[in-house]
Amino acid sequence: MPELSRRRALTAAAALAATAGATSVVASGAAADANAAPAQDPTGHDHGHASPAPFDEVYKGRRIQGRPVAGGGHQHHGGGYAVFVDGAELHVMRNADGTWISVVSHYDPVPTPRAAARAAVDELQGAELVPFPAN
Repeated sequence: MPELSRRRALTAAAALAATAGATSVVASGAAADANAAPAQDPTGHDHGHASPAPFDEVYKGRRIQGRPVAGGGHQHHGGGYAVFVDGAELHVMRNADGTWISVVSHYDPVPTPRAAARAAVDELQGAELVPFPAN
């Protein structure tokens, strides 16, 4: 049997520490998820599987709208929900954790489609939303 070198001992210790750390993180995350209430927006709408409520408002001078949609379009990405900024569709997608992202603010998840529309208006800084070609 080969002699245990310092390199092998340190590698084994690092692997053991990483495995133990990952196990405790997964276990604590599972416990927190089991005790957590479903994600809700300030109006109390459940974001587990229910579609968010429709909205229609003017935000920073831009008209933003959102509503559930049935069939067709990008339902598999937007969870059956369509969002518009000044009449142009803002493609949104629901993440596995219930947060939402848009084609404009893809790396900044928000809790609701309304928040995604507002984030897009902020990011556009007055520019027009250009239609995104469908695949």
